[in-house]
Amino acid sequence: MATRPKRKKVAEPSASPARRPQTKFQHPLRIVPLHTAPLLAAAIRPELTYRNGPLLTNVEVFTVFWGVAWQDANNSAVAEQMNEFFDFILTSKLIDQLAEYNIEGKTIGHGKRTGSLTLTTSEPGTQLQDRAIQKMLQEEIAAGMLPKNNANSLYFVFLPPGTQVELAGAASCSDFCGYHDATSDHVFYATMPYGNCSGCQGGLATLDALTTTSSHELCEAITDPVPGQGWYDDANGEIGDICAWKTKKLDGYTVQLEWSNAAEACV
Repeated sequence: MATRPKRKKVAEPSASPARRPQTKFQHPLRIVPLHTAPLLAAAIRPELTYRNGPLLTNVEVFTVFWGVAWQDANNSAVAEQMNEFFDFILTSKLIDQLAEYNIEGKTIGHGKRTGSLTLTTSEPGTQLQDRAIQKMLQEEIAAGMLPKNNANSLYFVFLPPGTQVELAGAASCSDFCGYHDATSDHVFYATMPYGNCSGCQGGLATLDALTTTSSHELCEAITDPVPGQGWYDDANGEIGDICAWKTKKLDGYTVQLEWSNAAEACV
């Protein structure tokens, strides 16, 4: 049973505007929409409810930087900075604030980064389907190049500049800036295209755009690792969707605000 936070009484519904992807992308939502996507007011006040699926209670992030382009000096510097970001964020106040979504027997606590791989034995190419990412992860896990999957594993796949990924008929930089999902055998992963298009930078520096979208997907993967089966809102999506592109600074890093049922706000 979910432990539901006590809610304040309100005179009438008040919606927090959320950005919606300009695509045929259907629920359950699991993407970071473009910064340029229109703001649409929700019909009802957002409220995440628990759907009895898994949660990542102590997430174990492993980063995968796919393609030889990540060996370029500038790109490898970004990869190193993203690893440093995860080392910080997984034990930060951002994770602490997710505790309100604890349920009986599942307590969300700090996580850790378990390692990183620059994968150069295969290439993502310029056009990539989501199923190819799933296949790559399953093959690299089986080969021992990635750590064995467990109930807290979360593989973050970073794509190089120039690679566009397609998911459910939508495409990165045209329709979204990142997403998380799960394979049929519960390999949880997030896909992060290189955010160097205007719709995925939102006026931010590239690193800040990547930490913003990564924090969005990290919190969603923790609270809803199988999209729509964890903490979810049928009208508004996941914890990050409601607050897309609203940011704050934590120890110098730009991260996205996340929806709080208890505060009835993005925090």
